Amino acid sequence: MALMASNLTSEVGLRLLLCPLGSNVVLRTACCSVGIAVPVYSTFKAIENKDNDEQQKWLLYWAAYGSFSLVEVFSDKLVSWVPMYYHLKFAFLVWLQLPTCNGAKQLYMNHLRPFFLRHQARIDQVLGRAYGEMVKLFCAHKAEFQYFRTIFLKIIGSADHFLKGGPEPHRPQQNATEDVQSETTTVSAIESDHED
Repeated sequence: MALMASNLTSEVGLRLLLCPLGSNVVLRTACCSVGIAVPVYSTFKAIENKDNDEQQKWLLYWAAYGSFSLVEVFSDKLVSWVPMYYHLKFAFLVWLQLPTCNGAKQLYMNHLRPFFLRHQARIDQVLGRAYGEMVKLFCAHKAEFQYFRTIFLKIIGSADHFLKGGPEPHRPQQNATEDVQSETTTVSAIESDHED
């Protein structure tokens, strides 16, 4: 009886997944599970077991998956019109991972590696410039980032405390006054920076 129930549920699951008119929610969930959840866990196991062959396999997979995701982001409007797109994506993600196909390695060796070798100097230059600009932006607005970080951490702390169902935390009056003064000083510094 248990065997029959197991076969029935797997058959229903496959029919739902492979049905041409199947729900996109089911297909998207399957793509996310096969494309991200399983590889994340497999990568974790490869790292923890210190298995170099498995680590290499999953590095190749992430390079292929990341490249595919990048292309998918920029072609999203076009891709949405392709019939049965999520069926094709699911099959592609399975192909990338299957040991018999070794799809990620094929994609990397035949397409990604030659592309990156050909354009490596230019990509390094662009990434270096982008990194430098991010550092300049962060340094120029360090006070604002620190202020928003403080607010974010307070919100997260309050939400965590609220979700745990505890009573309102009791803060000594002196610390509360010091917090308000330091926040006022930070806000004043931010406002004076913006006036400059």
